[in-house]
Amino acid sequence: ASGVLGTSVREAFVNARHEVLGLSHTRSGGGLVQLDLTKETEVEELLTDFKPNWVIHCAAERRPDVAEKDPEGTRIATKCASARTSGFSIEKVVLYPGLYLNWFDRQLQSDFHDDHSQISIDYVFDGTSPPYIPSSPTNPLQSYGQSKRDGELAVLAVNEASVIVLRVPVLHVSDLSLDSSHINQSFFQDQSGKVYKMDHYATRYPTNVLDIAQFLVRLSGYKKSIPPILHYSAAEPYTKYEICLVLSKILNLPHEHIVPDAQSPTGSGAPTRPRDCQLYTRETEELHIGENEDASLGLSLFEEWWTTHLKGK
Repeated sequence: ASGVLGTSVREAFVNARHEVLGLSHTRSGGGLVQLDLTKETEVEELLTDFKPNWVIHCAAERRPDVAEKDPEGTRIATKCASARTSGFSIEKVVLYPGLYLNWFDRQLQSDFHDDHSQISIDYVFDGTSPPYIPSSPTNPLQSYGQSKRDGELAVLAVNEASVIVLRVPVLHVSDLSLDSSHINQSFFQDQSGKVYKMDHYATRYPTNVLDIAQFLVRLSGYKKSIPPILHYSAAEPYTKYEICLVLSKILNLPHEHIVPDAQSPTGSGAPTRPRDCQLYTRETEELHIGENEDASLGLSLFEEWWTTHLKGK
């Protein structure tokens, strides 16, 4: 609950007056409890004592290039379950950064016979036939997407569990630090004036983590039947180069040193990235989980949001 998405989700549930237990592998304080999730006994004792209504998994390797270099580490971090309990007043939430699936499978089958959800990504698709509906066949091109696909299959296969997989695209956040997200890295990686190339090949649909967090809060209180797979995504298409143009305009900074690269990534160590993994969200809209119980997903517009956020910076 201390990463890019987990921090926003934790704050959203706290602000909605839920009792939240945020777990972190290395950090503590500020509402976080440090816990080594490879220690099964300690994790089991914590969950048994807290008795959460929702257990939300918010951690995974979010950088495809790193995932390619350490596929096993990515698999361990990603192939885990996120669970929620239905039929209760949603009051208590625990956010954790990962669980080994073999242990959590046992818990799901023995102690937690409830609804379960898993946050996944658009990279489970190969990007050749967008837009993708929830039932579209998955075909990940690299270890990053494969680890997410494997996580989906694992939780969907858990016996006696009603599972919800929530797929989201690339995220953007208000934190301007270089490590905060791919979107931030696109523009802020080098403002020295040195010429460098920026991806103008793959189309992305940057979605605000604050929007996702609020959607999860609303989803937690939804009383009707939910499909096993949902898509949540902004609709505006951007390449990384186009994102740089937007941010340079807002900040009144030069962008001539950023050169568009419309070629698919190549070379040693370059991950194979899908070209366009647009997620079709009609099924999610039809659930009417908007702020006013309408079909709106509560998605902010990319340039408009950043213009407001960066104003005066």
